[in-house]
Amino acid sequence: VQLTLIQKTPLDGAVIVSTPQEVALADARRAHTLFDKVGVPTLGLVENMSGEVFGTGGAEAEAARLGAPYLGDLPLDGALRRAGDAGRPLVAVDPQHPASERFRQIAATLAASLDL
Repeated sequence: VQLTLIQKTPLDGAVIVSTPQEVALADARRAHTLFDKVGVPTLGLVENMSGEVFGTGGAEAEAARLGAPYLGDLPLDGALRRAGDAGRPLVAVDPQHPASERFRQIAATLAASLDL
């Protein structure tokens, strides 16, 4: 199903999001291989749920191994969950929250890489 969707959808690139654990990073590697196989560039990797519980740095190290940009990390944070559960992005609910700034940095990096 994923391969068919990728082949039928015009994509400028892919952002791969992974938690820092090895089992999730293995999925990220497979996604990178799939995108590479169909000619979709990997725009970068993002580490989700980064912090004490799941660890840190796994996606950054994987990005280096894959030769892909590391876009940043998003913390495991209750404010993100609450905003998501309410159906409102954290950047709208609390633009000053540190995670909101991380989202803005990732978005700015992606926009620049796509010449937007």
